[in-house]
Amino acid sequence: MKFLTSQILSLVSRGEARRNAQTLAKYMLLLLGTISLYATGFRFVMRYAEGQEHSWVTGFYWTLTVMTTLGFGDITFHTDIGRLFSILVLLTGVVLLLIMLPFVFIRFFYAPWLEARTRLQAPRSVPPGTRDHVILCSLDSMATALMTRLKLQGIPHYLIEPDPVRASQLHLDGLPVLVGTVENLTTYEALQAEHARMVVANCGDTINTNITLTLRELTPDVPIASVAENEESEDLLELSGSTHVMPLKRRLGDHLANRINAGHLQGNVIGRLGDLFISEFPIHNTPLAGRTLREAHMRQNFGLNVLAVWQRGRLAPATPDTLLEDSSVPVVMGTGEKMEELNTYLVIYNTNFNPVLVIGGGKVGCASIRALKSRGVEVHLIERDEALRGRLEGVADRLFIGDAADRDLIMGAGLDKTPTVLLTTNDDAMNIYLTVYCRRLNPGLRIVSRITHERNIEAIHRAGADFVLSYASLGAGAVLSLLQGRESVILGEGFDLFYYPLPASLEGRTLAQSEIRVRSGLNVVAVRSPDGEVAAAAAGTILEPGSELVLLGSETQFRTFTATFR
Repeated sequence: MKFLTSQILSLVSRGEARRNAQTLAKYMLLLLGTISLYATGFRFVMRYAEGQEHSWVTGFYWTLTVMTTLGFGDITFHTDIGRLFSILVLLTGVVLLLIMLPFVFIRFFYAPWLEARTRLQAPRSVPPGTRDHVILCSLDSMATALMTRLKLQGIPHYLIEPDPVRASQLHLDGLPVLVGTVENLTTYEALQAEHARMVVANCGDTINTNITLTLRELTPDVPIASVAENEESEDLLELSGSTHVMPLKRRLGDHLANRINAGHLQGNVIGRLGDLFISEFPIHNTPLAGRTLREAHMRQNFGLNVLAVWQRGRLAPATPDTLLEDSSVPVVMGTGEKMEELNTYLVIYNTNFNPVLVIGGGKVGCASIRALKSRGVEVHLIERDEALRGRLEGVADRLFIGDAADRDLIMGAGLDKTPTVLLTTNDDAMNIYLTVYCRRLNPGLRIVSRITHERNIEAIHRAGADFVLSYASLGAGAVLSLLQGRESVILGEGFDLFYYPLPASLEGRTLAQSEIRVRSGLNVVAVRSPDGEVAAAAAGTILEPGSELVLLGSETQFRTFTATFR
């Protein structure tokens, strides 16, 4: 009863709902007036055309039976005038009762009532005592990816949604959502933001600035991670009170640029674990091509552990029998000194000083070009929008305006000689199409692409991309690394590093005896000892109590691991 009362109050308290109620009332008055008019007409026709007297009750009774098409037949006219009057009443009833009334009732009463009920389903506040939770200010591709990872790590989180109807639908879908506006202080009070583990401001730059100022009015201590769309906004967000400013598009461009092949061959560092660096290097045109990992002797010759191997866009576990093809890219881990030894070995191979071809002159594309030019790599840029010519002049060594699907244009830009094509447009379908197109025109080149929606990752891998990275996974990984106090390691789509306390059932065993890879598919790449030292994992590594495992694999494999060893 209390819930019904609250719905009715919510329904009548809104201006639109009051107008709907007034419209419905006007229609009911029209219907009542029509019935009264026809009841009067019935008595008049019966008296002067049929010679019969009937009461008002009979008049209303006959009118309703005819208008509703019940037609009991106990009261009938015998004259043509009476029958014509019956036809008029019948047709009016069909229109007003059978056609108009259901529409009016649904449109002006049932639908608003259902909407009011839906609005009340989404929560307005978090449960009392909520602590160490993450607050997300907008539902975008990054937030979707981040919520998946937070759920996997068991970190409580809440999403702010201003639209009550959409919030209710998200709530029914199982998402932890709360109705509120991101620029309203009461929203963060209801979210108990002062006790949050972090607030992620992932709206536009101006709104993120407002979010930061609003939160700082509530609490000076809560960490705020703000996404910066424009480089000019980074300082402003810091001055507003953001703890961490994340220029994700610039970082995406940098990470994509690190995956290109150009000039002298060398390893590209993609992250670190303590004193150990994680790097990738291409096998193309080196003596390692055609060998298995057992035959390559990476540990003996370079002191490096091979964690996994990229094979045409897919990360495969490293086993002694893994074959290093010309297109393979091993992921290795070792000290900085050992990485330098690897670079010394690789520097004489795969020398290709032809310009790298970048397609797409947006923020990500320009960031990639700046990163490449800082390394002395020559770059050609293709941009379809003529209006961007002025802004892009001088960004790359040569600028080509036109459609990259134009064979003459793309070949003139150097597709046949370039070592790498970098696809940075924000259109997933276009990137997939260009991947197929470039692969067909030059089967031997390396294709590196960005992607916006994770659902398109499989498609672009099938199209032939060698490396793919999405804005969503980059942002989610960056936030998660901040939450865990670790340096971000960006491996690529579909794979990540997971940190997990050593299960009690594995204490005292060697890594080989744990059978973690056999039972879950995850690869233990390192072990953090209780004193905080990180060491590369080997089959004979003894798992000490209080250690932390660093695991490489997919989210599905991590779920299997936690279910198996928890």
